[in-house]
Amino acid sequence: MADDPDRLLDTVVASESFASTDFTRDLARWSEALAGIARTGMGFTQSLYERERYEEVLKVAADIKAAADDALEIRREQDHFVQEWMESIGEGVPGYVTPKVAIGAIVGNDKGEILLVKRADSGIWLYPTGWADIGYSPSEVALKEVEEETGIICEAVQVISVIDGQRMGFTRFGMYMILFHCVAVGGEIHPHPLETAGAGWFAENALPTHTAGAGWWRETAFAAIRGAKIETTFDAPRDPIWRGGHAAD
Repeated sequence: MADDPDRLLDTVVASESFASTDFTRDLARWSEALAGIARTGMGFTQSLYERERYEEVLKVAADIKAAADDALEIRREQDHFVQEWMESIGEGVPGYVTPKVAIGAIVGNDKGEILLVKRADSGIWLYPTGWADIGYSPSEVALKEVEEETGIICEAVQVISVIDGQRMGFTRFGMYMILFHCVAVGGEIHPHPLETAGAGWFAENALPTHTAGAGWWRETAFAAIRGAKIETTFDAPRDPIWRGGHAAD
């Protein structure tokens, strides 16, 4: 029997929507990559000619980013991005643009529950996270963020994953997430009054409705909390890494 035309239409629309979202992510990635190259070049070059060329690249990158934002119905002009990028240019090695680094902590307790915080800015629930701070190792940042955001004291057990947040689709700028598995060893729940709107322990089958990204981390997180040995995961290299590149023979 032939497929229902309405179902076929729904499938086509869904496929186009997925493709559109995927392309928008590509636009954001391309713009940030171009901007990173240009800003790094401006941080190292002493040539006025090269600096002018890099500024032109920034403008192209800003056009791409504005197009991506249009697709997401976020209205910001090209000049906004150029100015933002120009203000972040350093000199020499400090000017070499790299992804920001975020540290996340999957914290479990003796009941097999996970520690989550409700972000004050978005109302979304997620494991404790924070930007990596200079002067601290990644594991120290994890412990510090957990205690600051929730009042819980924990110990780091292992790195669960190292992922590209931009590729995962939960950020539109270059960002790496290092996700630790930690075990609670003390403290009491005291949510940070400014950064969080709540914190608590949750069972695997009772996560809050608005929990971010649980589809990709829930299974691994609770397996680690139950004591399973977890192999550290990372983003597999694409082949080719860039469109138009050459696949390995």
